[in-house]
Parts: sequence; C-alpha cells; structure tokens
Amino acid sequence: MAKVQNISEIHPTLGFTEFDVLEKYRKSFNESELGRLHSVFPFERMAKAAGLSRQHPGRRNIFSPSAKIALMVLKAYTGFSDRQPVEHLNGNIHYQMFCGIMIDPSSPITNFKIVSAIRNEIASRLDIDTLQDVLASHRKPYLENLHVCMSDATCYESHMRFPTDMKLLWESIEWLHRHICQHCGELGIRRPRNKYADVEASYLSYSKKRKRKVSRTRMLKRRMIRLLEKLLIQRDGIHREYGVSLRYTPDYRKRLSVIRKVLVQEKEMFEGRKVSDRIVSIDRHYVRPIVRGKETKSVEFGAKVNNIQIDGISFIEHLSFKAFNEGIRLKDCIRMQQKLMNVRVRCVAADAIYANNANRKFCTKYGISTSFVRKGRAAKDEPLRKVLRSELSRERATRLEGSFGTQKQHYSLSRIKARNRKTEILWIFFGIHTANAVLMIDKIRNRTVKAA
Repeated sequence: MAKVQNISEIHPTLGFTEFDVLEKYRKSFNESELGRLHSVFPFERMAKAAGLSRQHPGRRNIFSPSAKIALMVLKAYTGFSDRQPVEHLNGNIHYQMFCGIMIDPSSPITNFKIVSAIRNEIASRLDIDTLQDVLASHRKPYLENLHVCMSDATCYESHMRFPTDMKLLWESIEWLHRHICQHCGELGIRRPRNKYADVEASYLSYSKKRKRKVSRTRMLKRRMIRLLEKLLIQRDGIHREYGVSLRYTPDYRKRLSVIRKVLVQEKEMFEGRKVSDRIVSIDRHYVRPIVRGKETKSVEFGAKVNNIQIDGISFIEHLSFKAFNEGIRLKDCIRMQQKLMNVRVRCVAADAIYANNANRKFCTKYGISTSFVRKGRAAKDEPLRKVLRSELSRERATRLEGSFGTQKQHYSLSRIKARNRKTEILWIFFGIHTANAVLMIDKIRNRTVKAA
C-alpha cells in the first residue's frame, strides 16, 4: 500500500524559513488556477452530504471523503482517463494539494482502478438535490440577478455505437453463443447444433457491403431472429438439465433478461408493429432514443437533462434517460430556483417549447415576465415588454445554450464513457458543476475587487 499522509498532518521540521519548500508550494498552489478552483468547492460539506465516511471496516483509505470528491472534480476539470489522474498525482504536488494528500515518492500509488472504485462509491450514494443545495448555499453570496430564471434542456450523449437492428441482434447472438459454448465446456457435454456459423458468414458479408438491398436486409434479419430464438431455447434446455452445476453472476442474469426483451421487440418490429421503450444497446440497456429534431442529428442516445441557470451558473432540474417534454417542467424550474436561492422569481427566459398556455397562465398569475412571444392584444406598456423579452431571449441564447457547448467540449460531456447508469449520472453532475466552478472563480475575483 502506498504511504500517503493528509497534508493537515504534516508539519515542517526545519527551523529555517528558506528551507520550508512545502510552504512555498502551498503559496504557489493558492495562486494557481487549480488552487482557485479548489477554493470554490465546499468539499467537506459535500462529502458529508453524500454520506461518505472515513470510518469503515478494512484497511485505511488512501483518500479521505473530501479527497474523493476533489478527485472527481479534478478528473472532470482535466478530462483525464482513469489512469492519468493517478500518474499525475504521483508526480504533481499541486494535484496532491488539491486532493489534500501527500504521496511518498518512493511509494507511489500503483492501483489505477482506485478512480473507478471511488466513482462507483460516490455514484451509489449520489443525491443530486442534496448536493446542489450545498453548492447553491456556498455560491449564493457571489451571484447576481437571483430573480431571473433561465431554463433549457439538452442531451448528454453516451459513448456508444450508432444502434441498428442488425447490430443489436448480432451482439445478442454472439454473446449467447459464446456462453453456451462456455457452459458446454464446463459441463463436458456436446455443443448443441445450430446455424451460428452460416449466419456469421452471412452477417460478415452483409456488413462489408456499402449498399444493402431491403430484401437482403429483411431476409438476414429473419434468419437472425430465428437463430436468437433457437439459442435461447438451447440455453434454457442446458439450464433445465444442468442448472445446479452452473453459476450465474448478476450481470449474466441481467444481460440474459435484456436479450430476451430484445428478441420480443425485434419480432414485433419485424411484423410491422410499433414498440415502446425500445432497447438500443445491450451494455447500456437503460438508454433510450431521444428525438431532438436537429439538422445534423435527428436522434441522440444518452441522458436528457433539463437545466436551470442563475447568473450563468447551471443546476440540474430533471435528468432522465427516457425522452420527456421539458415544456411542462417550467413550474418545477421556478419552484426549484426559489427554493435554492430563497428569492422570488420575477423573470423567466425559455425557448418556444415552454410557451404553452398552462405556463403562460402560471406566469401571469404570479406576475412573472417571460421571453415568450406575445399572444393576444398588445398591452399599454408593450414597447417596454418587448425590450425585456428581447433581452431575456438574448441572454438565454448566449449564456445558457453557450454553457452546453462549453460543458461538452471542455468537461468530458460530449460522449460520456461511464459503464452504468449511476456512474453516468455522476459524470454529468461533476461535469456541469466543475464548469460552474470555473465561472465562479471570476465572480469571486470581481466581488473581491469591488469590495476593495
């Protein structure tokens, strides 16, 4: 195990200030952007809100609860893979100070899977609303225009291949055939006969073609559906006869249930019936197609998130891997902002999908000005309202929609490489709030300059 100490436990042992190298490193860290980023996060409060504790059975953790949160922020900020943060921690004292640890150079951390383990631990305890309450209370003193609510939704795509029926069927067939062969090898029995080799050759030939006839696609799809159905029957037969001798992991059982559902859906679609709640990936069975209607991308695959923005700082209002209509969530956005900031919302900026009659009546009832296009007769103060609508629309288009591009390009949210639902949500959460923290650095600096 690596010899690691918390920085708070280290005391200078030399009596001469010119030899106090650690103190110079501390000063340079505080003046760096990494040090300023560290100052805008209440790591101790976040760790407590997440339920992370230092006391647990087993050997002592290298990272304290607050250091685990800091490591997730550091990964989102740098865009590193799981291996790179550990390599940099071993050789970069500023990274060690950011996480609040000190690593002995003669005993570096060698377990690169520790980042993944920490991510899974925090993801299992993550409560977005609780942590956002902590962050909002910490950042509220530095925010302005708390009465203005901006809302919009975007999709944070998962890192997965573009799904097609043929790919999904073949992945199911390949996985099932591999495990049937494995079961037969463990049991010492003869492998059941099927048309796997023939279908494999046909699928390989089909995949190499640039243009594929509809008749050929339909013929191969029929063969693949029949083969998948037969493989499931053969696997169930092996289980009935030798199930006591076989051991199934939870992942195996889950994958098998997903494949059964894929078969049912593919048979229904082959017969021309519509399918709801369609599976597009065996690995990420929780992901659903989300129709966005964009010119470059009509459908996206990932988490759809409805965000609110307060003075440029974004908060997650609703997150789902299934498509939802963000237009009906405007009331929830307003209530969430009032709860976080403890200030009544007076202005709302949102795009046209939010401008339904229910939202208009709600905003009129509570005296909330909106960026929606006017309906009906013009009011007496229409010129002033038009100026306000134009200003709100401009701010939303530049700041809120611009923040989506910043998050995706610079904070690892363009194609999320998490392996399960919980860690993908965690990835999105830290990406959004790390982007917020970088903005908070300038806000705190400006507030300090004004106060001086």
